[in-house]
Amino acid sequence: MALVEVRDLVKIYQSDEGIFGKAKREVRAVNGVSLDVNAGETLGLVGESGCGKTTLGRMILRLIEPTSGQIRFNNQDVLNASSGTLRRLRRDMQIIFQDPFASLNPRMRIEQIITEPLVIHGRNGRSGKSRLHDEAVKMIHAVGLDEEALRRYPHEFSGGQRQRIGIARALMLRPKFVVCDEPVSALDVSVGAQIVNLLKQLQREFGLTYLFISHSMPVVRYLSDRIAVMRQGEIVELGTSEEITSNPKHEYTKTLLAATPEAKLQ
Repeated sequence: MALVEVRDLVKIYQSDEGIFGKAKREVRAVNGVSLDVNAGETLGLVGESGCGKTTLGRMILRLIEPTSGQIRFNNQDVLNASSGTLRRLRRDMQIIFQDPFASLNPRMRIEQIITEPLVIHGRNGRSGKSRLHDEAVKMIHAVGLDEEALRRYPHEFSGGQRQRIGIARALMLRPKFVVCDEPVSALDVSVGAQIVNLLKQLQREFGLTYLFISHSMPVVRYLSDRIAVMRQGEIVELGTSEEITSNPKHEYTKTLLAATPEAKLQ
């Protein structure tokens, strides 16, 4: 069953060219993409840098407004949703950002950072601060960090630890769907492998559905049930992880597979 349905999604940017920026050029970052993300699965979205992967992921969450197309989440129209409806939908749709440092407020302690979604969405309950603290403790343990981490600031952690904190924040509202926007590309290989395995573990524990965005075919192959291959704003191939990696049809997919070294993630 499809949790997320995307139909004919387009994002066009206007680019200035020429003297004094008078000439205009259309840049189609996403060009007529249609795909489904089924409940409980990981759909890997793979392609080279600049192909439109991040734009697509953020449009699904309406962090970027599409030029045209349709998006449905859990049978609800995302693009035509009122502000109140969209606010409710966003409790179930979260994102893990690529840069684990820039996405965390350096002036806030970790407990404030990861409980902020509960405060914004009014899920802190009657017991207030004590309830927030209890939720923070549970989640920081779930991502493999100690309770002591809640009293510290982002600069006191390594890149991998900061990404664990970003994951904790994304999961505080117990969402159904998470866009993982290249969450390991800024980390070294061994730390990235730990984060990928953590995401897999948390998916089982919390019943999550992922759109996992990456330029690394080995990482996508390891984590994904199905893979969508994106090139120049379009999906050029879509299939099971086994189909895409063992019997690719499109020449671009074959090129990606040939160009990417093997990575041990287990």
